[in-house]
Formats: sequence, structure tokens, C-alpha cells
Amino acid sequence: MGAANLSSMPKTNSAPQPGGPVLPHANILGIPVSAIDLPTAVETIGQWIEQGQRHYVCVSNVHTIMECQKDDAIREVFHQAGMITPDGMPLVWVSRMLGQPGVQRVYGPDLMLSVLEESVARGWSHYFYGGAPGVGAILASGMNSRFPGLRVAGIFSPPFRPLNSQEEVEVVNRINDSGADIVWTGIGAPRQELWMAKHRQQLNAPVLIGVGAAFDFLSGIKPQAPRWMMAYGLEWLFRLKTEPRRLWRRYLYYNPLFVWKVALQFAGLQRRSAGRA
Repeated sequence: MGAANLSSMPKTNSAPQPGGPVLPHANILGIPVSAIDLPTAVETIGQWIEQGQRHYVCVSNVHTIMECQKDDAIREVFHQAGMITPDGMPLVWVSRMLGQPGVQRVYGPDLMLSVLEESVARGWSHYFYGGAPGVGAILASGMNSRFPGLRVAGIFSPPFRPLNSQEEVEVVNRINDSGADIVWTGIGAPRQELWMAKHRQQLNAPVLIGVGAAFDFLSGIKPQAPRWMMAYGLEWLFRLKTEPRRLWRRYLYYNPLFVWKVALQFAGLQRRSAGRA
């Protein structure tokens, strides 16, 4: 991955697109990963709320980037996101190699904690959509204890099946009636990203954020990797050890494939999504 290859590659694009990226970003396999750090992410979300802008946030890692490679519908969902956070260290490293030295990891649970903390002073309210039955209540209770004065507008744990049309209408109405400013979705990727894109225009909340396993991590249902493993990009190894049957394909297949495709991108051989990044 020499300097000659780097200089010939597209690096950033900060021009806003309706329903698409509104922040500078790095093109990683055709996906515009936002060139941000945690404070920037929190402040941007705050601006959207205060200005009444309507966006959704995809918290992205190697797994979601690779899901975009095999499914055009998922790729389009990411292109329409207002923010795609670099949740995994590989995305941080590649972003820096693409000319964004200030990029920092914006880890889903950390983003959630920071936004919840900020919301106490700024009066934002939250809706927790996701988690197994009971997880949302545990999460809300724990966050209320951690951040006194936190406004939780509602909680809903959807079933592990697609909702029918009537159920979808009822869920949208329930969330809108709550008056929430932020809807946190924790139903797993890419299901949560598809859900946010599908319901973005129907929901009154300015911001929707897909945080995946953050519901389980912050409620204490699942353990988080030590911070030193996160810093060295080894969180995948910890998660693979804790959930091998569920996660083996995600890490043992997608991780090497990601490295290979990124290498092809730097060599100028990886196909890009035309005109989108």
C-alpha cells in the first residue's frame, strides 16, 4: 500500500447530499465512512435535533461494510445515512490511510453513553427499540441511575420475526406518540439499518441510531472486550470466543475478505459504487 497508490485514490467528499452523507468521509469499499471523532458525532446529532433535521446513523464495522458489498439494498441504505461512524478500528486505520488522520473510533456503546449524558442537560428524550424481552427495561433503569434526569420516552422489544403491516403502523404510532427526540435501534445489523431507512420518513424523531449489541453490553447482558483489546483491533477475537457459533462466519470469513478487498482498493482494482463516494 504505497504512497503512489494512496495519492491516486479518492479521499473525502464533504458536499451534503439530500438524504445522504452530511459530513466529510473516507471511501472504504464504496461506503462513505464519516471522518469524525466521538465529540464531533455527539455535537452533530445535537445540531440535527436542535435544527429539526431528520437523519439516521449507521454504526459501522467490517461486518456491515462487507454486508454492503453483497447487497445493493443495504449499500443504498448506507449511502442515505447522515452519518456512518467508524465503530471498528480497521475502519479507523483505513480512513487514516485515505487521508483522514484525525479520525477516531466512534464505538456504539460509547456513542450511546455520550449522547445520553449530553441529553440530560439539553433535554433530549430517548426511545429504546430493540433487545430481547426485558433488556430494554434493564437498560433504561441502568441509564437512569447513571444519568439522573435522563428522559426515556419509551421501550419496545420487537419479536424475532418480521412485523406485519399493522404491527409496523402500531410501532410507528407508539414511537411518535412518545415524542422521543432519538430512537435507538438495537436489533442487529443489517436489520436495524434497513428498519431505520424504511421508517425514516414516518418517524417524527429527528435522529435514529442503530447501535446493535450496545443494548446487551450496556445492560450487562453480554460482556465487553477489555479496552486494550479494542485499541489494538482485537475485539473480534474476544467476541468470537464468547459467541463462536453465532459469530464465526462474521469474523473468520468477512475479516480476511475485507483485508483482501481493501488491498484491491488501494491497488486500484476494487470496483467502486459509481458516483456515490
